Amino acid sequence: MTWKEVNVEQQRKKFINLYLSNKSTIAELCRQFDISRPIAYKWIHRYEQDGWDGLKDRSSAPKTQAMAISTDMETEILAVKLAYIKWGPKKVKSILEKENPIVKWPSGTTIGKIFERNGLTIPRKLRRRLAERQSPLINCQQCNDTWCIDFKGWFVTIDNHKCDPFTVTDAFSRYLLNCFKLEAGNTKHVWGVFDRLFREYGLPHYVRSDNGSPFATTGTARLSSLSVKLIKAGVMPEWIDPGKPQQNGRHERMHLTMQQECVFPELTLDEQQMKFNEFINYYNFIRPHEALGQKSPSEIYHPSNRVWNGKLQSPEYSNEYIIGKVRDCGKMAWKGGDIYIGRVLGGEPIGIKTNTEGVLTAHYGPIYLGTIEDGGLIVTRRKSRAKRNVSYIVEKSV
Repeated sequence: MTWKEVNVEQQRKKFINLYLSNKSTIAELCRQFDISRPIAYKWIHRYEQDGWDGLKDRSSAPKTQAMAISTDMETEILAVKLAYIKWGPKKVKSILEKENPIVKWPSGTTIGKIFERNGLTIPRKLRRRLAERQSPLINCQQCNDTWCIDFKGWFVTIDNHKCDPFTVTDAFSRYLLNCFKLEAGNTKHVWGVFDRLFREYGLPHYVRSDNGSPFATTGTARLSSLSVKLIKAGVMPEWIDPGKPQQNGRHERMHLTMQQECVFPELTLDEQQMKFNEFINYYNFIRPHEALGQKSPSEIYHPSNRVWNGKLQSPEYSNEYIIGKVRDCGKMAWKGGDIYIGRVLGGEPIGIKTNTEGVLTAHYGPIYLGTIEDGGLIVTRRKSRAKRNVSYIVEKSV
């Protein structure tokens, strides 16, 4: 037997019907419906005034708001917001208080709600936190220790093409290895540049980038399809911290010089690429560099002695590792179950070993992926500014 649901409005109608039949007194009806006499007379009065509609629930919201914002005040608030469209509620309130300190302006929260009500708030895009970097950025001591890569930042040419050149420099010598506008900024086209540079200049030890696509992802260890290819080529990818372009400062400084001396939006795309080619020669062979003792990068740079054979090889592991293989779905079999590692490592071998603390750790070649606990891979992630005490996210097979 199940519990019966009671519809309050139906109970009120039943009460009124019995009241209208004159078969019971008010006192008897109150005892039957377990209500007080004032409540009974309240619903009788509403029925007599509004009929059956009077028995419906009414809004309990106050008819007036003691702290309601007047139309004139809201207009003034919106006028400041429209004049400084990027400003938030706190800045707008500050200006209003300076211009008219006598008025008691609403709180920043209320001003923010006014912005939302008028469609003037752009919700912040929530970003998943990146995996924590497990080792410091390499301090390059010689040529080809580290290559720095990035997209310069797009602009539109006069023939209406979006131009966002992909650039590569040697961090030690500042030698500009590549400056070319790609058909698309994806793994296929960026890897094509790497393949050409590796054949021409040999292999670097590290490649440093920011955390944008296609260099990194928010997945396990920030690995992307491109970074997996680099590892299989024998090159270690490394990523700067989000919002820290100074960690790739030498490359950013080259971009500033390029912006000042080589970017011409009034040119066509083909003409601009010719300027890029001229800039490579100018930057490498003519322009003195203060950090190099006023030498040009070409006087310092030499190709790597690590020859690229064009073959991608998955990492190999010593006997201390247990080897597992990631399936295309991103899962790896482990002790009768599945552990989700990541689709980007589909088909690749994973090395698992016990560290000095007795904890199982997972690795992809030189890249630390996380620890294996409770049937899942625990990835250490960068602590958010808002929640400094949160440092782990467990990624398990679903």
